[in-house]
Parts: sequence; structure tokens; C-alpha cells
Amino acid sequence: MTVRVRTTLVAACAVALSAALAAPAVAVPATDGHDATRRALKAAVADGVPGVTATARDGHRTWSRTEGVGDLGTGEPRSERDRYRVGSITKTFVATVVLQLEAEGRLSLDDTVDEWLPGVVEGNGNHGDRITLRQLLNHTSGIYNYTADEEFARTHFARDGFLEHRYDTVTPRQLVAIATAHEPDFAPGTDWRYSNTNYILAGMVIEEATGRPYAEEVRRRIIDPLKLRATSVPGTRVSLPRPSSRAYSKLAESATGPTYDVTRLNPSMAGSAGEMISDSADLNRFYTALLRGRLLPAKQLAEMTTTVPAMPGASYGLGLIKRELDCGVTVWGHGGGIHGSSSEAVTTRDGRHALAFNFNGDWSGDSDAVIEAEFCGD
Repeated sequence: MTVRVRTTLVAACAVALSAALAAPAVAVPATDGHDATRRALKAAVADGVPGVTATARDGHRTWSRTEGVGDLGTGEPRSERDRYRVGSITKTFVATVVLQLEAEGRLSLDDTVDEWLPGVVEGNGNHGDRITLRQLLNHTSGIYNYTADEEFARTHFARDGFLEHRYDTVTPRQLVAIATAHEPDFAPGTDWRYSNTNYILAGMVIEEATGRPYAEEVRRRIIDPLKLRATSVPGTRVSLPRPSSRAYSKLAESATGPTYDVTRLNPSMAGSAGEMISDSADLNRFYTALLRGRLLPAKQLAEMTTTVPAMPGASYGLGLIKRELDCGVTVWGHGGGIHGSSSEAVTTRDGRHALAFNFNGDWSGDSDAVIEAEFCGD
């Protein structure tokens, strides 16, 4: 997997709890402070993205915009209410649950993986007794990224493999076994490298700590309290809930060639690293609540927002990316990609200004340009 500021599940080579949150949104005209964003969305479609849906929230004002199509066959446009696969944005939900469990005294970020999952991370130089939960959440564990495995990529990302195996169920232990068949990338805590395996393990730890699947804990602790009605953890469900658009991929390294409808797939290949579904309004609500301290006590939120260097212009906390924009504005959030879907959700630290959007194609479109336009443009 290629790691950029827009962090995705799928490699490019493989392809409220407050009154403020509950207050009704007031729609504003597209020309009211979002001209640059609108131009950036149009540019993404001109660059080849089938369609894009975006929602920004600034205080109590909400602005939504769509461009392009949601269905290449019928020409049906995208909807502001589209549900879509959010990929690695799932990681922020998972990290939030782990930090809630720490606040409850049910685990510690300094616990080792072996304390919760004995014998799961071992062999080929992997040692679960040397990796902490904190290192899982901030990607300093050194554990190999299972989506970078060549056989996994051929089976799940390349055209022939995906079309044959798109409905296969893969278990978390199988995904971890793929990773531990490789030597670690580095000794725990000595470097940073994005690895989806970290969050597969984090989901397994949640289940061990609570006796319930991570998906149930996400629903119980985040989705239901925040009334995120468009957000779900699909498990092995292959379809998208309505309303939704089709999702498209080239299933190849090149942005040319045939376009495939990849809407239906079994997201267990992503699991707690990237399987969730949401919409733009829900993502804005979630990140606003999180950054305003409505999901975590101050101590845990401080831990989540303590970052390590990750990539130019950005650093990584616990399931949260801190990004410095060209105009000096700092935003927090996460990106996510999975077949046919590329998403971003970012929010200012005070939670006042939030943006979430989705491209329903995974081979083009400049998401960084959209973010810069919203927070730095006219």
C-alpha cells in the first residue's frame, strides 16, 4: 500500500451529544464561501472521477454539493445523502473505542499485544510481547501491512483475482497470518509505517477486552449515541444501503482501460482496518463530536492527538491524522480508500469547521486540492 497524506486501505498499485450537534443545519448558497471547493470538485470530475459528493459544516451552517454521476449506465447523479464505503476512516472509530476502554480502566495503551492476543503475533521475527497497543494505533509497531502482500493483492485487488474472490469471507486471524508470514518492517517504536494489520489487531483486542465484536462496540459506543443513521459496520454484507451510488475501479495500476463496477464486495478483507459505511453528514458529526471531547475524556483525547512524524505536511496520532495546510490551517481527520471509493473527513481542532467527501472512483481525483480549497480558498 502506498501511504500519502490521503491514507487509504487499497494500495494505488493494487488499486450529543450536544445541542450544537443536534441543532438543525441551515443550508447556504454554493457561492457563500465555497466557490473554491466547488471548483475543486468540478476539477476532480474533469480529471476522470465519475462523481463526488461533499458536505461541509461551519458552525451551524451546512453546505452540500455533488458533481458528476453516481451511475455510469443510467447517468443518475450522485446524492448529497449517498452512503459510501469509507475505508480507513474506520480506524478513527476503532481507536476511539480502544481509548474509551482505557478510560474505563479495562486496558492500557502500554499493554502488549500478547497480553490480549497471546501467540497471534509471532514467527519470522514478529514478537507480540514487544508491541504495545499504542504502537498499533499510531503505526509504529513495525508489523507488515497485509494488503501489501503480493498474493493478497493479486487475489483481492487485481482484476481477475477480485472478480473471482470479491465475495469471499476472510477472518481477522487469516489477515494477521498473512502479515506475520513476513518479517516486520522495523523494531517496534523505532520508525513509522502505515499498516492495516495494526487495526485488524486492534479490533481483535476490543473483542477480547469486552467479550463483544468490535462492530458491536462501535455501534453501542459511537453510532447509536451520536445518532449516525447512515453509518454501519457491514461485516460480510456485500451491498450498500440506499441511497447510494455505484462504485467504480480500473482494477489495475493504470488509470486507463476498462472501468469495472465494484459496488458489491465482501468487506471482511478490510475488517476493522476499513470496512465501515457512512455518509458525509455523519462523518462531520462524528469528527466534530470527537474533537470537541464528547466521545473521550480530556486525557484520552490528548493521547489521541499526540502525534508522531508520518509524511510531509502530516503527522499521525492514534487513528487520527494531523495535517498542516498550505495556508497555515491545521485539520484533523482521516482518509480512506477501498475498491471504487475514496473518501476524506477532516475537521479543525475546535470542531467548528468540518468537511467530508467521497469520490466513487479509485483511480483519479485530487482530494488534497478539495481540502485546501475548503479551508484555504474563497
